[in-house]
Formats: sequence, C-alpha cells, structure tokens
Amino acid sequence: MEDLSRYYTLLRDPARRKIIEILGTQEKIGFKELRETLGLGVGTVYYHLDMLSDFITQDKQRKYRLNDRGKMLYRVLKEGSVPPTLGISHAFSHQAAKWIFLSPVFAKTVKPLKFLPISILILVIGALGSAYTKLDPALFFYFPYSLYSETSIATLYISNWIGLFLFTELFTYILYKRIGNDLQLFTCIGLATLPMAIFPYIYLFTTETVSQYILFILQIWSLLLISAALCFGKGIRLDKSIVVSLTAMYLNIALLFLLGRFA
Repeated sequence: MEDLSRYYTLLRDPARRKIIEILGTQEKIGFKELRETLGLGVGTVYYHLDMLSDFITQDKQRKYRLNDRGKMLYRVLKEGSVPPTLGISHAFSHQAAKWIFLSPVFAKTVKPLKFLPISILILVIGALGSAYTKLDPALFFYFPYSLYSETSIATLYISNWIGLFLFTELFTYILYKRIGNDLQLFTCIGLATLPMAIFPYIYLFTTETVSQYILFILQIWSLLLISAALCFGKGIRLDKSIVVSLTAMYLNIALLFLLGRFA
C-alpha cells in the first residue's frame, strides 16, 4: 500500500503520466524525441525524469526505458489503482506545498521570455527598496544604516542575485552535470528573489525586532523558492536542489563572518 501511495503521488502529474505511458507503449525512447513528444522545456523534462529515476533506466544508447518497478508503475496507471490511504488532508498539504514553492508559477517558465520581465521587475523592486531604506543587501541578509549611496546599494542588490545565478549554474554542473537552460534558470532565480525583495518595504513599517523575525521567515521562504527554481530551471529533484540552495546560504554566512558583518 505504501508503494501504491508513492506511485499515485508520482502519477498525479500529467507530464509524468505521459512519460510512463510513452515508455510503456514504445519500450524505449531518446531524450530529444521524448522532449518533442511532451512539448516541454529541457529542464522540465529532466526534472520529471529525475523524479521517476527509480522507475526508469537508460541503455547503452542512452535511450530511456522502464525497469521492473517502472513496469509496475505503468500497470498501476493502466489499471487506475488509487490507494484509499490518500485522503483530503494529503491533497490539502500537497496544494499548500505547491504554492509555498510557487510551483504553478515556475512551471510556466518553460517559455522564460514571458516571465523574464516579471523577474527583472522583482529585482528592481528589491533594489529600489534596499536603496530607499538604506539597507545593505547581502543576498539572504540585510544590514541597516548603509554608508553607501543609493545607486551603489541598488547595484549591490542586483549583483548579489546575479552572483547567485552564476553560482547555481556552476554548482549544478559540478554536482549533477546539468548544462543549458540558462535563461529559464535566470528567470526562475529572479522570481525566487520575491521574499527578499519585499523585506525592505516591511522594514519601513515595523520595529527592528519584529523585522528580524519576519526576515527569518522570508529567508526560509527564499531558500525554498531557490530550490524550486533549480528544480524547474535545471531539472533536478528537490532533495538535490536544496543541497545547492543550502550551500549558497552557508557560503553567504561564512563570507559575512569573514567580513565581520556579524560582529
């Protein structure tokens, strides 16, 4: 029953259902042909294949095919087996998680040019807010009473997030050998800056103590969004993408310690 529950969770996504159906009927297929059949972006297809990695294998020609567990998954799909253990509470938590991670939004970045202006707008909003409130931006952190000019603060804010984009590009290649899909990742990273972009405006209307608690919540949310951005931008599973996000945060903290910002 536990296995069936997991199968059902995987099969709720239409793209993953389609992949299993294709492999179940065609037996094996190359990545390019699979992507063209699905009509999805490279990163999105890689993401779904990664989610199905326990059920799919590749042969010597690097064509995808179902393994024994995958064939069982295909049978579950064809037979319509739905485990009764999944009730309303499970569905609710799934829906809540989707919006915490902004998955419905990130899923639409398969055509990144449509969302790129929104990503840039969020970056600009964050940069202007930081400059107006004289908060020194340091990626996941802010420091009050900046001595820099407003232009320098705004430039620093945008540079921080461009730096994060470059770091995630490099780190996902080193760890997972994922290349390409740069524009979608950049767009997703821009969207993921939303929590940190709104903080300066919250800071304006709250006490310093309250704002620090709010900042902590926004840091966690931002970390989750960056992880989701990597899922869709680079096609890696959440458990892998969060490694990259946490590494970025730890390096951020370590660098700030070295610079004496926490003194």
